[in-house]
Amino acid sequence: MTYCLGMLLESGLVLMADTRTNAGIDNFSTFRKLHVLADGPDRQIFAATAGSLSVSQSVISLLQEDQLAAETGEHRRCLSEAPTMFRVAQLVGEAVERVGATVGEALERSHIDASVELLVGGRVGEGPLKLFLVYSIGNFIECTADVPFLQIGETKYGRPILDRALRHETPLPEAVKIACLSFDSTMKSNLGVAMPIDLLVLPAGIEHAVASRRIERDDRYFEELAERWAELIYDAATGLPSPPWMDE
Repeated sequence: MTYCLGMLLESGLVLMADTRTNAGIDNFSTFRKLHVLADGPDRQIFAATAGSLSVSQSVISLLQEDQLAAETGEHRRCLSEAPTMFRVAQLVGEAVERVGATVGEALERSHIDASVELLVGGRVGEGPLKLFLVYSIGNFIECTADVPFLQIGETKYGRPILDRALRHETPLPEAVKIACLSFDSTMKSNLGVAMPIDLLVLPAGIEHAVASRRIERDDRYFEELAERWAELIYDAATGLPSPPWMDE
């Protein structure tokens, strides 16, 4: 299990992903799930992956091989040639479909889950920031201002705070705080999601650089935030009035 979160805001793009994978209750490992697909002067494209590790790694590797093939003149179906983020999402979806037709089908014949999902976000040229969710068969949806976030993996525990606190107008520092609390809530309720957590922030202005951070188990800010959040929840719950029909 994993948890990945993407936020598309007026102020920029936020992507977060945990690193825990497991092949059984006693076989946990750490793998990076937040990937840089392109980071150049004319495009910045990133992806977070959830689902079958072998399938997701095959998708990322296939996209990288397509880039190498384009550089040698073999073909031009690569992310560096995509004119828009919509075309980027199409190319990622096509890679998912191609891997699903080979590795995915082989896994399914052995009754092994081959599902995979990706959050793909970034910008091309001077175009706007975009965020997409690509599904296992290659189709995708786009994040909108009405619900300015997308989740994949273990989504249910970390969603309530997003629904209540996140808005399209939320500033980036506030959004990162909310994202950390979303991950803290998820890790409290599901041991399949765990640190380290990879964080990437891409401000809306093209003049701003990408900021990235790996949040380790001993990260002081995350620890203090989680502790204070737990105290506030407890204080709020105990401070609310009790049901009148329970009064003695």
